[in-house]
Amino acid sequence: MDSSNLPSLQEEGSEELLESSSAFSPSNVPPRPATHHSLQKYSPLDWQGFFDKEEDIAIPGTNDAFHVYTSGSEGPVVFCLHGGGYSGLSFGLAAVKLKEKARVVAMDLRGHGKSSTDNDLDLSIDTLCNDAIALIKAMYGDSPPAIILVGHSMGGSVAVHVAAKKAILSIHGLVVVDVVEGTAMASLIHMQKILSSRAQHFPSIEKAIEWSVKGGPLRNVESARLSIPSTLKYDESRNCYTYRTPLEESEKYWKGWYEGLSEKFLSCPVPKLLLLAGTDRLDRSLTIGQMQGKFQMVVVRHTGHAIQEDVPEEFASLVLNFISRNRIGPRGVEIPGIRSWKH
Repeated sequence: MDSSNLPSLQEEGSEELLESSSAFSPSNVPPRPATHHSLQKYSPLDWQGFFDKEEDIAIPGTNDAFHVYTSGSEGPVVFCLHGGGYSGLSFGLAAVKLKEKARVVAMDLRGHGKSSTDNDLDLSIDTLCNDAIALIKAMYGDSPPAIILVGHSMGGSVAVHVAAKKAILSIHGLVVVDVVEGTAMASLIHMQKILSSRAQHFPSIEKAIEWSVKGGPLRNVESARLSIPSTLKYDESRNCYTYRTPLEESEKYWKGWYEGLSEKFLSCPVPKLLLLAGTDRLDRSLTIGQMQGKFQMVVVRHTGHAIQEDVPEEFASLVLNFISRNRIGPRGVEIPGIRSWKH
């Protein structure tokens, strides 16, 4: 979401707005889709057209089970963490291309999508970080493959915290999508207003999808048809659909998502890529870090905040190029003539 242009921030509620500023200026936001009153145009799409498998992964010693979508059978693992109010299906269209050279795992974070936990309202950064680590360990045990963490907005913060903890030694890359500490922190005062101003109830899933591309945060109808249904729940008392994740109730965690994020990002001891939807959004720490060559940055044009949804093929290409550039193979960094190295 974004503070400079309230409608653009809506879907991802809390964190999206954090991405305020130039990404949503009129010159950067592409035109919204033409209006067609057709249920078929906004009909939901099934995950099976984009991922190979979905499953619930139980976390040992807890009652928590995280829903994951997976694709691909070879290469390193691209482990995707969505933004607040989104779901793992946010990466569905990109997964189609990513799985050509990598394995893809997209989880539904706590309180989102089809995941189920003892406390779905605990969206603290520590809890979300520990959830991701626990899921990786539950999926791969003591011998995880090479992993590239990819996080969008709030999920970008989670990815940074996971990488910084160094609890998973097979993490070999970090991709953060459209979240910068400076603009995020400055946007927090607008968060509740943005959340309350978005459409709250929908008579049908099709209407929710239609709103997401006409008045919400998305620009890609196909991605909206895939991802939006998983962000909703049916409210029987009102006989309508509403948001599955009550982001307005997570206000006490918002500051923790982004405070200190820039320094933590720069401290992560792995190759790093920052994808932004607009220019002039780096804070001081990141500006200095970029000048020092501590991370790669790409500004993606003609997209809104959800880069992976709006331009999925370009997004996937950027991630795959990052993997190739840093020679990240299925077991780690690959150096010609030398066996794969694990740090």
